[in-house]
Amino acid sequence: MKYMITAAIAAATLSACSSADRQVGMASFFTEAGSALDSGDFGEATMNNRLVQTGQLDYTVNLARRFASDVNSTINFEFNSSVLDADARSTLMKQADWIRQFPEVRFKVYGHTDLVGSQRFNRTLGLRRAQAVVAFLSTQGISRDRLEAVVSFGETQPVVVTDGRERRNRRTVTEVTGFVESDPMVLNGKYAEIIFRDYIGSTAQESTATAGQL
Repeated sequence: MKYMITAAIAAATLSACSSADRQVGMASFFTEAGSALDSGDFGEATMNNRLVQTGQLDYTVNLARRFASDVNSTINFEFNSSVLDADARSTLMKQADWIRQFPEVRFKVYGHTDLVGSQRFNRTLGLRRAQAVVAFLSTQGISRDRLEAVVSFGETQPVVVTDGRERRNRRTVTEVTGFVESDPMVLNGKYAEIIFRDYIGSTAQESTATAGQL
């Protein structure tokens, strides 16, 4: 009798496990491969796959790196202010010069603050700073449609972790985020033009240096 009860319990357990396994298997069958591993930090899987397959992701990454290396993507602000000083305007004019070369590219402006003040106040202040940058860029011939959004991280992403007033934390950052057009191949001619111009410039510098050595 004892062995019969034990066998019955074991059978019930196996049956429950089998049922659970079937449910997991069915759920896995009807969900996208890898979806259980996507924590959301990397983005939506299908969209990412599409961007890779169409080449848009490569273009976006390359242009983002190029933008960050060619111009200063960050400007800073005085304490509790969203006013653009002379240095900020000078930097933004250089950003605008670069942005105008790629009319198919979208940009996003991220606002930040230092750690002084409440989170709610700082998020609003960060947004005002981002809006000030967007407004200025629009006066430089950049369509607001290309400035995809303004975002405020407030005090949540400090460059320097300090409770005091820190100018480096009071900033906006402009970044490449995507394309106005769905087909990134429209960039081919313009992107090639920039690469060619840089190539010609580099060879001219090399020729000058070589001539100086003769």
